[in-house]
Amino acid sequence: MHRLLTALGCALTAVLATAWSAAPPTWPARQAAATTVRTHGGLVRGAAHDGYRTFEGIPYAAPPIGRLRWAPPRPAAPWSGVRDATRPARACPQPAGEVPGGSTDEDCLHLNITTPDGARPAHPRPVIVWLHGGGFTTGAGSSYDAHRMAVRGDVVVVTVDYRLGTLGFLAHSGLPGSGTFGLADQQAALRWVRAEIGAFGGDPHNVTLAGESAGGYSVCAQLASPAATGLFDRAIIESGPCTGRPDRPFAPSSVPLSTARGAGADFAAKVGCGSARDVMACLRRVRVSRLLAAQETDQQPAYATPLLPGDPAAAIAAGRFHRVPVLIGNNHDEGNGWAAGIVQAGHPVTPDTWPDVVASFFPAPGQAKAIVREYPVHRTDGGPVFGAVIGDADFACPTAHTGSLLAAQVPLWRYEFADEHAPPLASGTPPFPLGAPHASELPYLFDLGGRPRDLTAAQHRLADTMIDYWTRFARTADPNNPSSPHWSRRTVLSLAPDHIGPAGRVRIRHHCAFWNGLG
Repeated sequence: MHRLLTALGCALTAVLATAWSAAPPTWPARQAAATTVRTHGGLVRGAAHDGYRTFEGIPYAAPPIGRLRWAPPRPAAPWSGVRDATRPARACPQPAGEVPGGSTDEDCLHLNITTPDGARPAHPRPVIVWLHGGGFTTGAGSSYDAHRMAVRGDVVVVTVDYRLGTLGFLAHSGLPGSGTFGLADQQAALRWVRAEIGAFGGDPHNVTLAGESAGGYSVCAQLASPAATGLFDRAIIESGPCTGRPDRPFAPSSVPLSTARGAGADFAAKVGCGSARDVMACLRRVRVSRLLAAQETDQQPAYATPLLPGDPAAAIAAGRFHRVPVLIGNNHDEGNGWAAGIVQAGHPVTPDTWPDVVASFFPAPGQAKAIVREYPVHRTDGGPVFGAVIGDADFACPTAHTGSLLAAQVPLWRYEFADEHAPPLASGTPPFPLGAPHASELPYLFDLGGRPRDLTAAQHRLADTMIDYWTRFARTADPNNPSSPHWSRRTVLSLAPDHIGPAGRVRIRHHCAFWNGLG
């Protein structure tokens, strides 16, 4: 039971955050005059749209293929002529899901730029660099159409592809960069932005690093990484709290290098390289499709490494992180998507099954009984109770803890997205109303897969307000602006169509005192 539910839950970590893109993306028409910009690598020709321009599939590092598989990112080679940047490049290798049919293309270290149209601005625009979610195993920067954010906020938005799964986070004894290749890719993209974004109207001295889910955990890792010094000026963390714990399900936070190396040795054996004289040479010959089939459904960066010397949670608790302003938050019902998926897979949550379900996910002695007492199930439809356990344990309460630690050192703003009627990210009818689950805030900031979600007039106003907050924070390090309700640093701001303001106890209803005491 435990193995089944854990595997199911880890798969849902990737799927639920990206189910909105299960069909091939439909991109806005790319007509009108193309735009050509000179970078140090060469000329790139983007596409002009109604009020904005896009430049897609620009390489920020060399293809990590051959001997560069499982090597730190190297500079991209320059090109002659004009590079076509009117279509996104292939996503990094991953199983089918967000990317239809998956991907096996290792030449994937590219980024995409969206910038407002018009003449070069008198003052460079703030830059938001977005790191996608997907459990460190799936996702693509091109899934996030950022034109609403770029145009309304008058900012430049950069979305990044980085190595995923075992190709991004394999750890093995004697392999430089073990467990952090995907994080190193993100840093290479940030260095590219510092060097090149001025040509696209962006301010290289005003860069906000932002991400959701695994992208949020990535921002946490970069906050704690000495190698990221000077690469960004602000941080936005959505549903990826820095103090999440890998011993709790659904939270892809970092693991010790020793643990990652053990998993790497098991993986090498699984693909037939465990007893090879040169294990890494053997692994570099294995087909990508076989690597994907053999990798675990969840991946985590490794710490106790040169790029990430310590656990980000411990580093932040000790004050060892980059002193930049932070905007951080979670969704009110983060865990409901996972709970619904597990119920639909044939594991109902009832008063009789509830103790076994909890014990499957929280096997430490005494934890399950305490959780069942704190979160009793009295009816046969206990899925929302299970969702509350996941959401409180992995998102709401770690986010509150992360916020308190960061606020002692840097300017910090906290939010909770609470639209209980947020548009669904997946097709089909869930077994119970999901409220505001994991990733449900994303359609308010982006057109996911190039397709706008159906929003009510009130939801559209909320989306505009959120974009105003996010981009004002990127511009000035303070999200407040004259057209939006005041956001105090002393309170959590609830974001809902009928209420944008301090989140009261009745509206939040999380059990953080319990989780803080559970250990």
